[in-house]
Amino acid sequence: MAPVRWTPQAADDLDAIAEFIARDSPHFAALFVADILQTVDRVADFPESGRMVPEIGEKNIREVILGSYRIIYRLRDEVVEVLTVHHGARLLDPKRLGQ
Repeated sequence: MAPVRWTPQAADDLDAIAEFIARDSPHFAALFVADILQTVDRVADFPESGRMVPEIGEKNIREVILGSYRIIYRLRDEVVEVLTVHHGARLLDPKRLGQ
């Protein structure tokens, strides 16, 4: 299992999404966060399982999709670095990934 590190951007993204969902349902917000964390745990077990991010085109920057969200991460020195949790309907600005 690869160690996982969340960037401040990714942690802020997850918090903002959870707060948005919690306005309507704190229960579903908690379930969403649990699903995201479980997905990241699977990525830690299989770091190369995600696809390369099309907008970036670099082998070490990958993503997995969970519902409408893209969990974008970087493989760096055998560490999974979560860069952002991004809604798939929005355009991705590669500058937000802190490359």
